[in-house]
Amino acid sequence: MNTHTILNVKTDKKLKAEARKVADEIGVPLSTVVNAFLKQFVRDKELTLSASEYRPTPYLAALIEDARAEYEADDAIGPMSGKELITHLKSL
Repeated sequence: MNTHTILNVKTDKKLKAEARKVADEIGVPLSTVVNAFLKQFVRDKELTLSASEYRPTPYLAALIEDARAEYEADDAIGPMSGKELITHLKSL
């Protein structure tokens, strides 16, 4: 039983070429990329559209600012191994 169907989508030629290039770079066909997106869309019932550059959530922005302040105050801890990190986190 054939469960596949054809989906015709109109898109900008440049966008298609760029998407195909990225798909080729990671070693998957463009159809796999589209199918993965569609599966995620069905699973999450969510679509994120944005015309602007990525902006972190307010929570993430606050974390980034805290980390930057620690680094600039020379209060940053690191580098350390995974075991050292776990020990440090347990001590907090």
